[in-house]
Amino acid sequence: MTESPPPASLLQSGRTPEEHAAWLDAGRRLFAGECKFYFAAQRIDQLPPPGLAEVAFAGRSNVGKSSLINALTGRKALARASNQPGRTKQLNFFELGNRLALVDMPGYGYAQAALSVKEDWQGLMFDFLRGRPTLRRVVLLMDSRIEVKDSDRAVMDLLDRAAVTYQLVLTKADGVKPNALAKKQAEILALSAKHPAAFPFVVTTSAETGLGMDELRAGLAEVAEPG
Repeated sequence: MTESPPPASLLQSGRTPEEHAAWLDAGRRLFAGECKFYFAAQRIDQLPPPGLAEVAFAGRSNVGKSSLINALTGRKALARASNQPGRTKQLNFFELGNRLALVDMPGYGYAQAALSVKEDWQGLMFDFLRGRPTLRRVVLLMDSRIEVKDSDRAVMDLLDRAAVTYQLVLTKADGVKPNALAKKQAEILALSAKHPAAFPFVVTTSAETGLGMDELRAGLAEVAEPG
């Protein structure tokens, strides 16, 4: 019987299989902890005091951000999508096991134009990204079924200017055929290489099947407070 190839996350990391298993286990243990909503802010002066390390989740409206957060944490309705995409303008904070804060950012680019990023993310969003001392990483989601939009590129440029480390994550991979998905993965990896603040590892996910969730959990555990 032919053995399955090593996972992409192992091949890209340079870890031994034992190190990789320990890396994945650290993510599972972190996300097995209780996760609860604790704060919402609509203005920069409403932000909670800096405390836990923070990871923010960003993406275009309808990219599947709420579904991804729910799948990561194993909750069905922790994060909720707005009934009117592009209308929610607040930052929602969730505490994970007293070790990490997950920050759900508003969707951007509902008008499918780079200009909408400036309109949607002016003020609170950019000020949060640029000035939050506890923000360790932004997880920038992109829909694997559709092309990269001008608004996505505009947000990547904004994150570069804010000097915030971010990781590109493909969503809804269950809706793409293998060959098309491989091309999309190569495209997004090449895109990340062009941006100085982008993390050099792309995770492909599906909230429906659980694809990529272990790898994403493990990556986020790297920036969490010690257990």
